Amino acid sequence: MSTAQTPPSISEFPVLWPVPTRWDDNDHYGHVNNVTYYSYFDTAVNAWLMSSTGTDIRNLPAIGVVAETSCRYLSELSFPEQLQVGISVEKLGTKSIVYALAIFHEVDDGNWEPAATGRFVHVYVDADTRKPVEIPAAVRSAAGTLTEN
Repeated sequence: MSTAQTPPSISEFPVLWPVPTRWDDNDHYGHVNNVTYYSYFDTAVNAWLMSSTGTDIRNLPAIGVVAETSCRYLSELSFPEQLQVGISVEKLGTKSIVYALAIFHEVDDGNWEPAATGRFVHVYVDADTRKPVEIPAAVRSAAGTLTEN
């Protein structure tokens, strides 16, 4: 994976999840508002989890709650754009998953550049008690396919 100074390439991510920009993503300054990048990360990770596990993850006895996020902005986005969110797993623990993420936008026909890089930590908790628990087997299995090592 790339370093903090070197932006990642789209080919570095084992999963690319499509996320379009929406009309209301643009702020008063004519670009996608910074908080919306986090929504793209959240949407891509959870949609991929549902797709790859074949399960509605909202109905599992253990749910992933976001414990930490970060985003490094590299270029502006605006409506309308079709994005690809790159997803990989930086660390797969027993109760948490650290995702390495990037948002890519098409700058010309077939060339994708990173608009942002990010980090997203899911900690798994019991859906009722909210106490930390082990990652559900289906989620662990899916996340295991995306580890960097």
